[in-house]
Amino acid sequence: MSKNETRGSVRFENVYKRFGDVVALNNLNLDIVPGELGTLLGPSGCGKTTTLRLIAGLEAASDGVISIGGQDVTHLTATYRNVSMVFQSYALFPHMSVLENVSYGLNVASIPKKEARDKAEEGLAMVGLGGFGDRLPSELSGGQQQRVAVARAVVLEPEVLLLDEPLSNLDAKLRRHVREQIRHIQQNLKLTAVYVTHDQEEAMAVSDRIIVMKNAEIAQLGTPSDLYNAPNSEFIADFIGDANVVPCEVTGVKNGIANVEIGDIKLKISTQETSAFNASLVIRPQNAKLTSADKKGDIKGNVTYSAFLGNQIQYTIDTAIGEMFIVDNVMDETFKVGSDINLVLAEKKLALVPK
Repeated sequence: MSKNETRGSVRFENVYKRFGDVVALNNLNLDIVPGELGTLLGPSGCGKTTTLRLIAGLEAASDGVISIGGQDVTHLTATYRNVSMVFQSYALFPHMSVLENVSYGLNVASIPKKEARDKAEEGLAMVGLGGFGDRLPSELSGGQQQRVAVARAVVLEPEVLLLDEPLSNLDAKLRRHVREQIRHIQQNLKLTAVYVTHDQEEAMAVSDRIIVMKNAEIAQLGTPSDLYNAPNSEFIADFIGDANVVPCEVTGVKNGIANVEIGDIKLKISTQETSAFNASLVIRPQNAKLTSADKKGDIKGNVTYSAFLGNQIQYTIDTAIGEMFIVDNVMDETFKVGSDINLVLAEKKLALVPK
């Protein structure tokens, strides 16, 4: 593989990280390909931030090999790795102007002063802050400060851009706006980026691939669509979006179709398994439709909660197979609390996961 093909790649081979008796990463194997935005996602303590710090050189691996751009950097400190990090706290110098903040790393790298200034101005223009260079960070909004932090990282032309919970200090609407800008910059510059977040929606919105971590290991890796529509476990089904996970019986598998029974209900669900297995059925909230009790359905139930949210109605339904959370985005028919209803399952959109 040529240098151009590997530039920006990140590889972990059998990497362990231990803090005393605590295993923070357990035999991690991971490839981020050039130009990809890969997101490390998972609950607190799963190992995602440790993984990012190992890429940055802020922590040293206990065992294994870490490569960036095809080069073994396992034993190199942060100074000798061509990576830049965008921090959760922005980490801007309050006494410096915006332009001075963006050009700081260039000056440290002994780039000529005029060239550094020109690059810094280009960086600010790239994040939509052209003309803001003379302001102090305190004169900017939180979203603008975060974009300054992105510009400061990008002007260094790193092989890998690292983003550590970059939006957690912003309100919901601003988070959506800034994440769109970060994704736009990353795609335009064809940057390799590794992004850490605990927010599932944020991960799905910005990522080419998501690495979901649990207990210091990778639980599943794939595109947002893969993880949402084809989870490999109950943990992934429940962690990526909302899901109703229902016990079921797989009575047989033929040509990639499983015969599934939930009580008296018989379904045919796609599967990659080749024989009957112990499974649960994953029903996403929007993949079951409510109808009145006098119409045909798959599951009988009673509405115990209803909430109108403008663009959807959320229901909690009491059924013989347990409580179900259902989202109605169409709202052709509404049901009050106490209503008897039938649920019609979107059979082709259901998934099976091993128990």
